[in-house]
Amino acid sequence: MELVAGCYEQVLFGFVVHPESKANGDHEQKWTPVADFTHHAHTASLSVVAVNSRFVVTGSKDETIHIYDMKKKIDHGSLVHHNGTITCLKFHGNRHLISGAEDGLICVWDAKKWECLKSIKAHRGHVTFLSVHPSGKLALSVGTDKTLRTWNLVEGRSAFIKNIKQNAHIVEWSPKGEKYVVVILNKIDVYQLDTASVSGTITNEKRVSSVTFLSESVLAVAGDEEVVRFFDTDKLTCLCEFKAHENRVKDVFSFEIPKHHVIATASSDGFIKMWKLKQDKKVPPSLLCEVNTNARLTCLGVWLGRVTDAAESCPPASEPSPVSKEEQSKSNKKESGDTVQEEERQSKPNTKKCGVTGVSDKTTKGSSQVSTKKRKMVEMLEKKKRKKKKIRVMQ
Repeated sequence: MELVAGCYEQVLFGFVVHPESKANGDHEQKWTPVADFTHHAHTASLSVVAVNSRFVVTGSKDETIHIYDMKKKIDHGSLVHHNGTITCLKFHGNRHLISGAEDGLICVWDAKKWECLKSIKAHRGHVTFLSVHPSGKLALSVGTDKTLRTWNLVEGRSAFIKNIKQNAHIVEWSPKGEKYVVVILNKIDVYQLDTASVSGTITNEKRVSSVTFLSESVLAVAGDEEVVRFFDTDKLTCLCEFKAHENRVKDVFSFEIPKHHVIATASSDGFIKMWKLKQDKKVPPSLLCEVNTNARLTCLGVWLGRVTDAAESCPPASEPSPVSKEEQSKSNKKESGDTVQEEERQSKPNTKKCGVTGVSDKTTKGSSQVSTKKRKMVEMLEKKKRKKKKIRVMQ
């Protein structure tokens, strides 16, 4: 796996993390981060980063979105459709990227051809945040026009507009999509999908900078302080809190791999840290590793592609395939604001048709399909030749 983080200094950092193979016990287990790359692609500070199974994309105040191919380790180019700071980027599976910016636009991108499929004038002011429902059919967005908007992504139109009293700066679906949270300064309103109304409000001590769901009911909250808190969104109580950094926490990212549920944090103090979560969320997590970038960090992501590749290369042959599928689906959930399996099933036949995939197994399948088609064509041509010869003989 690889930690990727952006900063005010216009640089994207990459750190490969090597999980410890020996089981020394949870309290002793340590992971090792190793510097992999630094990339100075933007001309202004980075504002947001998103990841899927192959690509890392970054948004910046320079109004561009940069694409990095993590498997080939190359700069894949940039997207320049927006006019204004890129405020949010969300992958939905491996086929689509959704972006929002200060120009009020929400754009849906083909993450294979990198073409803009749909551009929607979403808000009168800035788009400050967006989140995609696990089904991939709905999205929520908030903006500086004091509205919470629901989008029908199937038809690419607005489905519902709710006026809120203040400008919200974060909105996030729960993993199952049964609830969502809307953040205004230090207050977190919890909405139920079936009623579309507020079921309760959580108050953090300082302004909230980042949230991520650890489960359907547990929410991790970071703000303009050194502490990260876990809240129960049903009971509206704080389960636990722990000091994560020496300065304010800017971003939080959670993911799951076999035997580990991990939360990563990035702070203005320059440190990126990874924590192992306990089954009981009332118990603070244990530190797995930390790395100092010596930069003022703004955004964070975790690319899980290397874990998948490593798993596929390790014996026995019967074990890696289910592990890699789990990792890919779980990484997609975190990258794209939660991904549904139906969308992945739909995307698989498409990737086979166009012959562009990120997994070696699929490419071999694709090539075998092409070879069978060629064989059929050759057989057809041979039959035609035989018929022509027979006609000539008859004449």
